Amino acid sequence: MRAHDLAEPYPAVSADDDAVTAARLFVERRLPALLVLDADQRPYAIVPGSQLLRVVVPDYALEDSAPTLALHDTDLERLGEKLEGLTVAQWLPRHRTLPTVVGPDTGVAQVAALMVRTHPPLVAVVESDGQATRTVGAITAARLMEQFLTQE
Repeated sequence: MRAHDLAEPYPAVSADDDAVTAARLFVERRLPALLVLDADQRPYAIVPGSQLLRVVVPDYALEDSAPTLALHDTDLERLGEKLEGLTVAQWLPRHRTLPTVVGPDTGVAQVAALMVRTHPPLVAVVESDGQATRTVGAITAARLMEQFLTQE
């Protein structure tokens, strides 16, 4: 079994897309992460949902545990208000981690080991024709586990 056999279509957004629209897609589809593509349809970022919440949590709550204990729901800013007028690229964490990608012929065991080592919620599967690289789908941890559960 190879990555192209497990890769499924995965909703993606462009780095230039509206951040509010991307947030709605993330919520409506209950995605484990936001897959962001560049203008050439290559993975630009894979951002776990926990990191997308960064925009609503005040900086002081991230620096020390004492203020976090006193943090209340009213201290959080509304996500829609924070994202209004931003692109997806502007919404992403300041230190963008390069996305985890594999080629279509990567073995399933290799994909699993990569996920365990690097902790992404999904791996993008890309293919290249020698001149251009494009994203063909993604493999989530749930999809991998399904494969290993049903293997005979």
